[in-house]
Amino acid sequence: SAELVCEQGRNLKAVLCQRCGAPPAGGALTLCLPQLLLPAMRKKAAAGGGGGGDGDVVREHWLVRDMFSFENVGFTRDVGNVKFLVCADCEAGPIGWHCLDDKDSFYVALERVTHE
Repeated sequence: SAELVCEQGRNLKAVLCQRCGAPPAGGALTLCLPQLLLPAMRKKAAAGGGGGGDGDVVREHWLVRDMFSFENVGFTRDVGNVKFLVCADCEAGPIGWHCLDDKDSFYVALERVTHE
């Protein structure tokens, strides 16, 4: 991730969906390191989310502080106190997550998006 961030920890490159190239969020994003088990990527997100424990532990995320910064992101139904983020254009995901306990923090996993 070192080549993706400036000295202030913000993205140097555009963040895009791996499958369709749509930008999930515009503007400056901040690198942060929360750890979460994200369900495995799917072409279309399961209505219930979850994925039955099949997934990846993700440690590097882009932090989005304002949900209105998103350009092409959809949200799953609540899975406990988490909503997963999916690409609104091709419905691939989850590409990230949002904890309902923190209204101002949305996380996009670096390994679930591409950078150009």
